[in-house]
Amino acid sequence: MEADILVPRQRIWFSCDAGIKPGDGSMALYCVIDESSALVLPDQVDDDLAAALGLSAIAAWMALTWRGHLQPGEQVLVLGASGAVGQVAVQAAKLLGAGRVIAASRDEAARARALSLGADAVVDLTGDDVDEISRRIATACEGPLHLVIDPVWGLPAEAAARVLATEGRLVNIGSVAGPTVRFESAILRSRLHAILGYTNNALTHEQKAEALTEILTHAAAGRCTVERETVPLARAAEAWERQAACARRKLILVP
Repeated sequence: MEADILVPRQRIWFSCDAGIKPGDGSMALYCVIDESSALVLPDQVDDDLAAALGLSAIAAWMALTWRGHLQPGEQVLVLGASGAVGQVAVQAAKLLGAGRVIAASRDEAARARALSLGADAVVDLTGDDVDEISRRIATACEGPLHLVIDPVWGLPAEAAARVLATEGRLVNIGSVAGPTVRFESAILRSRLHAILGYTNNALTHEQKAEALTEILTHAAAGRCTVERETVPLARAAEAWERQAACARRKLILVP
């Protein structure tokens, strides 16, 4: 993919390595970036939406495509559908041709929002009974469950894995629900399950640009969005604490 020619005052999106390896971040009025990481934004997409989508949307899109190999007509379960990655994954799965998309979350409001974003069914993840959560997931499915997008890990991932169909795939993106999962060897082997890891860190700038370009095309047409709120840069510390306490709404710092 050829790099865009950048001109003064042009709106761009970029990613940085802060928090991943030594380097500068972007929570500032000015910052230094690798020009190859810059993507020119379409005029139809507002700044706050582009920022809210960003790496979260890239993770959702690439987990479905690059790692999950979603095929048209397949049934997809999105765990943690309340967060930005989950919100985008629900919409992206539909845009990529999934036959049925199930959104799972502990948050009742988030489940309602998932339905408004195109989910065919929702699952309540509250509770600590893995058998019960597996039953809820199975009840929400219509036919085989082919792919699970998992930003949470822990008990929800364990419950979802029990419902996966033969040759089903589970793509893990995060671990907010717990650092470990128990898989039964007999089920894993007999159903030929694939448990796959995902990180944005493995992507090249070109892969990020290609994925976000597709996402922003859908966003410009009103087909992809994420719950968000803008916060002045001067209140960055407050925003950081609020974001940690609630992932459902993406907080965007504005200089």
